[in-house]
Amino acid sequence: MNTTARPKSKLPLILLIGLALASILLAGCSAESQWSAPGLTLTVEPAGQPKQVSSGVQLLILITILSLAPSLLVMTTSFARIIIVLSLLRNAIGTPQIPPNQVLVGLALILTFFIMSPVYGQIDQQALKPYMAGQIDQSTAFKNAIQPLREFMFKQTRQKDLELFLEMNHQERPNTLDDIPTVVLLPAFVLSELRTAFIMGFAIYIPFLIIDMVISSILLSMGMMMLPPSLISLPFKILLFVMVDGWYLIIRSLSMSFFQ
Repeated sequence: MNTTARPKSKLPLILLIGLALASILLAGCSAESQWSAPGLTLTVEPAGQPKQVSSGVQLLILITILSLAPSLLVMTTSFARIIIVLSLLRNAIGTPQIPPNQVLVGLALILTFFIMSPVYGQIDQQALKPYMAGQIDQSTAFKNAIQPLREFMFKQTRQKDLELFLEMNHQERPNTLDDIPTVVLLPAFVLSELRTAFIMGFAIYIPFLIIDMVISSILLSMGMMMLPPSLISLPFKILLFVMVDGWYLIIRSLSMSFFQ
């Protein structure tokens, strides 16, 4: 196989992630040797050697990936579960603005890249590096990139949710997981993530709810009905959270929920 045509520079990390996310969109389509758009045609040579595209086309692809990456990052990774649990934790403590939204989103992104790093490592080894070396064509690269993501989503998706969207899509029960299309797997994964996040959020709420009830009962028995219970319970909830090393427990629970 001729491997003389190599890209001159390595792609940045955003293109590695973009390759994985873009494969979600192309997974439902059949592998073809040519892809066309208004005024744009990308072709793979018969020998399987990826063609070098112009810098203008590369810029267009990069802008497209950047515009789709935020939504796909939320929908196809661990980000949704993490940000929902952290938001519920903040509301359970009784501090809707502390930590700020920027801090929560940043922490969720850091944890997402940590949890998804094995998946992106497989994409790099199976899809990106062989494609950059000219060993595989575009369609094979997309196929190899989607497989680690599918395995990750299958581990976090309930069978009940898969059956729901298979039924809604009017498809028969598949014999293997490979027979389940990505268009069915993706919404089932999101539904499972929402359920898991709310279950974890409910467990987090219980100790803080007990503190609120105790403080409210004490204030009521003392006849201090005009004093807001949340004003008194907030320091006790923060104290409890700090004493049990709450951030350590929350981050550990979130991370282990994906590795089990």
